Amino acid sequence: MSMAPILELVNATLVRGRTRVLNGLSFAIQQGEHTAILGPNGAGKTSLIRMLTLDDRPRASDNGTPALRLFGREHWDIGELRTRLGVVTGDLDASFGMSTSGGRVSGLDTAVSGLFGSHGVFSHHDVSTAMRDRGREALARVDAPHLASKPLNEMSTGERRRVLIARALVTRPDALVLDEPTTGLDLVARHRFMETVRRLMREGTTLILITHHVDEIVPETRRVVLLRDGQVAFDGRPEDALTSARLGDVFGANLSVERAGDYYHVRVSR
Repeated sequence: MSMAPILELVNATLVRGRTRVLNGLSFAIQQGEHTAILGPNGAGKTSLIRMLTLDDRPRASDNGTPALRLFGREHWDIGELRTRLGVVTGDLDASFGMSTSGGRVSGLDTAVSGLFGSHGVFSHHDVSTAMRDRGREALARVDAPHLASKPLNEMSTGERRRVLIARALVTRPDALVLDEPTTGLDLVARHRFMETVRRLMREGTTLILITHHVDEIVPETRRVVLLRDGQVAFDGRPEDALTSARLGDVFGANLSVERAGDYYHVRVSR
């Protein structure tokens, strides 16, 4: 029996105020289909994430077809969805732990808090040994077991990002959504971080990468969806999507795309 797509959008339209921030999106992402969703600021990437986390709901279709399905289902309990779909966003990174003793929540408690959907572990949480073992397992998956006792507010940006991904992985989800994951990382930290992400992909966690950085698209990526003005501008293989003409059209600039090994790099042409 075939598995339901992780994500299925059918003419999904999202209206905020009087503006259509997403306009008729239609595509599906299958399990194991590592996908990058790429576009400039204002293309609709953040709005798409808010739909995936059920913070925003797309407009209902006229014919009754669900505009959004996750793992084949239209309706979810948010706690149950977290066990299937791990999401790490820039907003989460900026806000996590700020209400927990000034950000002094430890790396292990951060990871374990993913089991509760909270920003830390609190006195009313009944944390078992098995839960802490799962937290340590998640930290190990992102090469961060040494951060178990380190407070978040003493971590580097890269360390913090790894721990938040461990939090998303602690429920052993089928798919992981990363939003601009290397923002704020230096060259070496970015490389090490993305190598960790590549290993997670090879281990079987489907990656949905949402970004405007072409060099975050790792070789394991099977598909690229280009967004422009809340619509799909192109959907296909990386080698077909990441061309000078297509990216120049989406970003509204004269761009030159170069491929070095399995990675793509972009520069703005004069």
